[in-house]
Parts: sequence; structure tokens; C-alpha cells
Amino acid sequence: MTTTGLAEPFLRTQLESLGLAVEYVRAEGDTLYRRGDDGRELPVLDLVGGFGATILGHNHPEILALAQELLSARVPVHAQFSLHPYAETVARRLNEILHRDTGDPGPYTAVFANSGAEAVEAAVKHAELDRGLKAAELLARIDEETDRARRAVRDGAVLSAAARRLADGGDFESLAAALTAANRARAEEPPVLLALTGGFHGKLVGSVQLTHNPVVREPFRALAAPCRFVPAEDPAALAAAIAEEHRAALGLTVSDGTVDLAEHRLPRLCALVLEPVQGEGGVRPLTAGYARELQRICAEADCPIVVDEVQSGMGRTGSFLASSAIGLRGDYYVLAKSLGGGLAKAAVMLVHHRRHRPGFELLHSSTFAKDAFSTLIAARTLDLLEADGGARYRQAAERGERILARLEGIRDDFKDVVADVRGRGLMLGLELRDQSDSTSPALRELSRAGVLGYAAAGYLLHAHALRVFPTASATTTLRIEPSVHITDPQIAQAESGLRALCDLLRTQDGDRLLAR
Repeated sequence: MTTTGLAEPFLRTQLESLGLAVEYVRAEGDTLYRRGDDGRELPVLDLVGGFGATILGHNHPEILALAQELLSARVPVHAQFSLHPYAETVARRLNEILHRDTGDPGPYTAVFANSGAEAVEAAVKHAELDRGLKAAELLARIDEETDRARRAVRDGAVLSAAARRLADGGDFESLAAALTAANRARAEEPPVLLALTGGFHGKLVGSVQLTHNPVVREPFRALAAPCRFVPAEDPAALAAAIAEEHRAALGLTVSDGTVDLAEHRLPRLCALVLEPVQGEGGVRPLTAGYARELQRICAEADCPIVVDEVQSGMGRTGSFLASSAIGLRGDYYVLAKSLGGGLAKAAVMLVHHRRHRPGFELLHSSTFAKDAFSTLIAARTLDLLEADGGARYRQAAERGERILARLEGIRDDFKDVVADVRGRGLMLGLELRDQSDSTSPALRELSRAGVLGYAAAGYLLHAHALRVFPTASATTTLRIEPSVHITDPQIAQAESGLRALCDLLRTQDGDRLLAR
């Protein structure tokens, strides 16, 4: 039995075949360092940024100094079921920011987690708890209606024609039994989760059901409640899906001596989960117009909105929340990645007080969430982002505009190679055209196998010391997600490498793409 290749051996084989099997030994700012054959460190410009986790760069000096201070002070990591004032500080700071950016005074209750996928699942679990309790409250009110109707019948009230049909010709107790059975059957139907096509919300048992990519979702569809996907930027499709999932519970009314049936909307919609900028779906921002219609439709249906800001939040798009820039308000917000300052594993789910159910924290908990180390680093990260009147948000917008202008120049010069350039702030994507019909056998094979973007990443790494990856569910789109501190020379390096890649694709030089 071999003793090598035990840690994710399949992934390692894939990385080796694409020229991406390198070890990085040091990191700072927007630079990762790997060792050359002679042992020297070789700098690589990192535009992947931990899939959006390094808005302040790798090992930011202040974050690093705080981490060393906390470790030296031996702050407790394991002090569960005790007071956590540092977590309260993060929650209050986030509430202040949300109030400022959305105009909604909240408050939002914070539930901490270790990763974005966990925080997404916490939001969905809370939404389902809220839905279930509302359904139970409705059925309890219907029971009270039934008791009132029963007393009215004893006093001489009669059943309406519709009530008699439901009772199947029987008496009031037959009606009550039929009504209870019908309501129970409807209440026991599984909840309806909604998400947008192209969305990505994690790969855990629950969150993977919300991830649109069938390659990662379908093998596990039987493990949790399925999700209904609706196309982004199509309000009519969302409204139609919600209408199709409408369910009514039956109650009883008494008027003028007649007992009749009444319909009550039965809570069945658990939540709509979305990203204001779809990251793994190809870096696709939602529009303000769509956000406005989506908000209206969900409010009318009492469908809570979970805004997944795991990748787009924390200032990456030029404002703390990408959703606030398009006027979208969430019942839930999910933050992670950069919340940990590029160093700690930290995530949080925020739920608006109008939805919050006390006691949820006892139903959902985590051994490592909310520890002193991660939350104190999160608090310092928020301080750095908010410093100088939010200067880093403006910096993200300015750096993003500069990079976007370079990418648009590449697109204009290589329209036969580049299909699109899009994004917001420092969350950008360059989409390559499909090469399935290339004159190069290598390019044809790579494109048809869905790994052209990864092969391009291998080329950029070895030929231009540039670290770029495609997005997970749209693998011809190269992600550009550096920190706010990316410099003009680094932007020029990125442009030079991407232009060389486009020139290689234009000349159909598949052999050079794969050369190492």
C-alpha cells in the first residue's frame, strides 16, 4: 500500500495534469511565494485571493500582529457556554454598518459559524424554524376557529354547501375531521427553497442543494430538501414559481348562522437564497431593477430573502454589502471569507428581528464558532475596513475600475477570444470563448472536457507568475479578486499575462498553452 498521495489524491492528479500542483511557502499582500528548483522563493501575483477571502491581502501586518498578540496572551478558543463580549462587539458593529448602508434599523441577531456554507445552512435552518412555527401557529388558530364553529352548530348554525361537501355528507364532526386531515397533509409537505440559476452557496449536505451546478448537487439530491431554481433577472419566473408553490390551509367562519370554509395562506416557502454578485456562476452581478422586483414579489408572498455575501461582501465590490448598492434588503445576511481578515476562519449569519426566533442558538451551535481568536480578528478587520470614513471601500472601487478598464481593453482587442468582461469592484471576471471547434486538437480537447480555464491558469502561473483560477460553475470565466492594495505595476503584470494568453488562443497554439 502506498504511503503517498493520501490527501485528496484525485485532486492532486488533476492539479498535476493542469500544471497547478505547486506548493506555496509564504504569502504577503497580493503575493504568494513558491520555491524554484534551486530553492529560491519565486513570487506569484495572486488574483484568486482565497476565492474572495483576502480583501486586505495575505497576512496583513495589523491582523498578523493581533493574531500573534492573541496567541501569546493565550486567549481561550474553547470556552463554550459562557459570555463572549468580543462576539457581541462584532454583532453590534455589523448592525451599525447595515443600518448605515441599508437604512434599516434592524436589529439583526448574529449567529456565528466557521465557514460560509455553514452560515448559509444556519440561515436556512432558522428560516425553516420560523416557517414551521408560523405553520403551527396558523393550525392552532384554525383549531380555535373550529371550536367556535362547533359551538355555533350546537346553537343552531348550519353548514354551507362547501362545508357539507368536505364533510362528505356527514355532520360537523365529520367536517372537523376532514378539515384537520386535509390541513395536516398540506402542512407535512416539504418546504420550498428557492435559489437562482448559476448560484453557488456551498457544498455541505444542505447548502449543496442550493448550488445550481448539477455536477456537485445531483449526487446528493436525496440527502436534503430539494431546491427550486429560477432564472436570474426574470421577475415573472420568480412570481410564477411562488404562485405554483402556494398552499392554503382550510379554516371555518361563522356568519349569519352559517358555517363556511375559509382559506388561510399556509407558510410553505422557506426562503429565497441568492448572491448579489454570483461568484462561482461566472461573476454575474444582479441589477437594481431586478432586485426591486424581487423584493416586492417576496414581500407579497412572505418569502424571506437570504442574501449570501460570503464572496461579494466585506467591501469587495466597493461597498460593504454588494446588495446595498442595488437596493436589496435581506431578512438574512451571510458573511464569511474576508470576515476573518484573511487569517481566521470566521463566518456569521444575521437574522432580522422580525424573523428572529429566540432559542435558535440552542438548536444550532458549533464547537469552534464565536471563539475569542476569530471574533477579535473579525472585529479588527471591520475596524480596518471602516477606518478613515470607509476609505478602503473607495479604494476597492477605484482599483476595480482600473482593472476593469484594462480587462475591457483586452476584450476590445481580442473579441474573437474574449466573450465578456463583467463584475463590480474587485470581483471581476473575464470570460473566454469556447474552443470546442478549435483547429488545435489540444484546445478542442480541453474545451470539451470543461478544463480550458484551468489549463489557462496553469499557463499563466508558469509563463507569467500569475495566479488566476476559473469560477467553479462557469469554467471559461477567469476570476480576478485581488486585495484593495493591488498596485499599478501588479495590474500591468496581470494585463500583460492575460494579453499573452489571448494571443496564444487567437493563434490556436494549444501546445504552448500546455508547455511547462
